[in-house]
Amino acid sequence: MKELTTSSTKLSAFAKFAWFALAYNIVVILWGVFLRATYSGDGCGQHWITCHGEAIPSAPELKTLIEFSHRVTTAVAGLVVLILAGWSLKQKERRDGARAFALLSLFFILVEGAIGGGLVLTGNTAGNWTPTRPYWTAGHLVNTFILIGFLALTAWAASNRGWRFRRPSPIELTVIVIGLLAIIFVGITGSMAALAHMLFPSQSIAEGIAKDFDPASHWLLRLRIAHPISSILGVVLLFFLADWLKRRSPENKKVAFWSRNVSILVFVQLAFGAATLLMLAPIVMQLGHLLIADLIWISFVLLGMTFLAKGETQA
Repeated sequence: MKELTTSSTKLSAFAKFAWFALAYNIVVILWGVFLRATYSGDGCGQHWITCHGEAIPSAPELKTLIEFSHRVTTAVAGLVVLILAGWSLKQKERRDGARAFALLSLFFILVEGAIGGGLVLTGNTAGNWTPTRPYWTAGHLVNTFILIGFLALTAWAASNRGWRFRRPSPIELTVIVIGLLAIIFVGITGSMAALAHMLFPSQSIAEGIAKDFDPASHWLLRLRIAHPISSILGVVLLFFLADWLKRRSPENKKVAFWSRNVSILVFVQLAFGAATLLMLAPIVMQLGHLLIADLIWISFVLLGMTFLAKGETQA
């Protein structure tokens, strides 16, 4: 399998815009974490698309400004992806995959907006608890991962020409699917742990551990231990899966590149997660923790894509 390279030393305008769309959406996602961590999700009340029934809030308090700014940046993200999808329809290269990935990105950013609106309208924001909130939270995370995965694939496909899927063996396809599902599972346990920390904060590590193992604690707190356990197992699993894919395609330098990225990032994330826990999850650490999680997901998606692609790029 020949190594895939970009079609020239300079990326096309469309490819640059695709990478920008991915980066901008990651920034919006991080702002959403800041919104949650500052308990500002109800800054506009239970109103959507309006804010307290107004198009632009008058005399807003701080949490209203945070929530409203998140809605504005999210709307811009939707516009960016809409432009990306429209631009992809005008690309001459009909078989490079970028068009399909861009259109799928548009679909999932619309779903993302619908989930965000659903969270607001059902009151699953800030420090509010409803029995459905864990499901909304998990669904939000899974959709976010899918969205940035397709945005990453759009940028990758736009940056490479002349590739096509090769037929993988069942074991190769299984390894890639297991890796993707492992990242999603660890992410879901992390979202549950973050939700538990927000709804039932602790003043010390000892207090938090006591709550985790107290039979009288809320079930969400007792479930929190699943995240560090799944994280450790996930790091080991992803390290070996990434290495297996690299050894399976020894001549492909890009597979080696993305494999190395995954391997480094998972261990960085493990250390960062431990530090976040010991520091009782300050906002800046939560932002960093999610950023690394997004980078791990993107790296593994592109590792799998590069592994499954074959062909030589064309000028």
